Amino acid sequence: MAKEIWKPGNMLYPLPVVMVSVADRDGKYNLITIAWAGTVCTNPPMVSISVRPERYSSPILKETREFVINLTTRQLAYATDYCGVKSGRDVDKFRTLGLTPVPADQVRAPLLKESPVNIECRVSRVLSLGSHDMFLAEVVGVHADEKYMDAGHKFRLDRAEPIVYSHGSYYVCGEQVGTFGYSVKRRHA
Repeated sequence: MAKEIWKPGNMLYPLPVVMVSVADRDGKYNLITIAWAGTVCTNPPMVSISVRPERYSSPILKETREFVINLTTRQLAYATDYCGVKSGRDVDKFRTLGLTPVPADQVRAPLLKESPVNIECRVSRVLSLGSHDMFLAEVVGVHADEKYMDAGHKFRLDRAEPIVYSHGSYYVCGEQVGTFGYSVKRRHA
């Protein structure tokens, strides 16, 4: 099989695409779409988001050191894209999109009611890495929409039809193809 050789670049796709909510010191809310987000550590629970310093939300993040990661879904795909191309300098994204900010328990940034999972975060470190600043944050609260719980009280994100981002496009995911450890479980004959 022949493979093309490309210049070094970020080819780790697909990526989770999330909407990050922030609140400035005056209580003004904003949503920013982030495709560079991920899990960093289990104990303590930590995540990271990477944001270009020139983005409207970057100085808010640096000043308040708080944010909420809101998972995205098929239903939120339009809003996800809009929040990635429109600046909070120019438009109130919550109002324009008819989205609902809900007070969080641990941080001043709001939860996005329409999201199936909201992760409250408090920044512990900011790393300036070049084109982006990475915000390392401790998870201080998690909210999961009860409508995605099954009878055994297991959260079923697949029912929310989460979306991912790859090379300029959004995709719905959700088909289960295995479970953790299934490759080594004994099979009964």
